[in-house]
Amino acid sequence: MSALELSLERARRLAVAGQLLTAPRPRSILEVVGELGEVQMDPTRAVARTEHLVLFSRLGRRFRVAELERLLWDERSLFEFRAHIVPTSDYAIHREVMRRYPGGEGSRHAYVRDWLQANRSFRRYVLRELRTRGPLRTRELEDRTLDGWRTGGWNDDGKFTGMMLEILWAKGEVMIVGRDGQQRIWDLAERRLPVDEPQLLASQIAPRLMERQLRARGVARRRDLGVGLSGDRIPGEQRALVAMLREGLAIPARVAGVKGDWFVHADLLDRPFRGRTVLLSPFDDLISDRARAEAMFDFLYRIEIYVPKAKRQYGYFVLPILHRDRLIGRVDPVFDRTARELRVQGVWSERGAPAEAGPAVAAAIAELGSWLGARAISFGRTMPAMWRRALRA
Repeated sequence: MSALELSLERARRLAVAGQLLTAPRPRSILEVVGELGEVQMDPTRAVARTEHLVLFSRLGRRFRVAELERLLWDERSLFEFRAHIVPTSDYAIHREVMRRYPGGEGSRHAYVRDWLQANRSFRRYVLRELRTRGPLRTRELEDRTLDGWRTGGWNDDGKFTGMMLEILWAKGEVMIVGRDGQQRIWDLAERRLPVDEPQLLASQIAPRLMERQLRARGVARRRDLGVGLSGDRIPGEQRALVAMLREGLAIPARVAGVKGDWFVHADLLDRPFRGRTVLLSPFDDLISDRARAEAMFDFLYRIEIYVPKAKRQYGYFVLPILHRDRLIGRVDPVFDRTARELRVQGVWSERGAPAEAGPAVAAAIAELGSWLGARAISFGRTMPAMWRRALRA
């Protein structure tokens, strides 16, 4: 099969469409999570939590955090797994990833496997306590570690109960069932997930996962497909790709000016493109692969949360501006929850950004403020001269 030749503009439009960032907007949280397959989470709240911003970018003001929590904790049509929100209807796909973790001899998670074995009595204690007393907060469980976690990383801080829960979460034995502020509440997964449903055959998992991944990315490289939320590759991924090519779901492609072989989901090729102007979370999947964002959108982005304030180029939690099929700038907002004020500390435009986009950028910032419940929006002095009138209006 000959490769489809894509211009950069066409490739960008496929990527934007796959991420549900076109018009008309999706209708519901379930539609967004179901189509994307997963929404990454992060607790940084300079503006709002990442998963909330991702859903807001797709749904606009109709997105309500309370509705997301209802779907997670009450209806249970969504659940959290490995710092992502995923559809409960996809549990059968993720179950195999859970079952295999942390893997056998030679696994890249060998240290996890050995640590779990050394602390098997601690594991039994956690599961027993959750069974008899759960749901529980982390602090309500004793630290009964026999062998501490020592990898030279951020986890070497003596908080081993949290580490045990994280590992059991990855194994699908426990799960988060609620939150008390920023504290997670844990319970046995068997009480919340459809563990009695028939398991998928290994040969069924890779095709479902990869078809979803290709649709959500719009245009993807081979290495972007077939990786589970554990970061490990799914067995049978190559056979699944061959089948997708044979059935015409995946179309091989080349992107003008970008190295490598790409694949496109056939369903997106004939879809009309109606772009929007929206602000994106720093962890949004459209830009989370920084190299891909730079190659396709000519947009260099780095998170500066851990950069000393004096050395930041833009700001602490900067949101890229998507305008139709281009990333045309970025804003540095902070939401003051006490004063109910959205403070836009800076606005920057990218090289070649259109002057006529000013009103659309202003409207996107106003929509963010309205969704947050801000009584006022204030701007700092840093902003492009060509957008100043629109932003100040």
